[in-house]
Amino acid sequence: MTVSYFEWVQGLQFYFWNEAEILARLEQILVAAFEDCWRLAEEEGVDMRTAATLLAIRRVAEAAELRGVCPQL
Repeated sequence: MTVSYFEWVQGLQFYFWNEAEILARLEQILVAAFEDCWRLAEEEGVDMRTAATLLAIRRVAEAAELRGVCPQL
């Protein structure tokens, strides 16, 4: 999915990265995602799958709140 996103961005900008650039960007994103999940799993005492789900839900909730999609109760 991440590389598909890169292709989409490149198509929009009419700019294309070489394979080494794509792999470097992909590694940065995957390492950061792993570290975020690992940290949350340790903090919450849950497995990595649960941590990834928690992280995703928190990010969606934060984005919705920032955009004003969900009214404040």
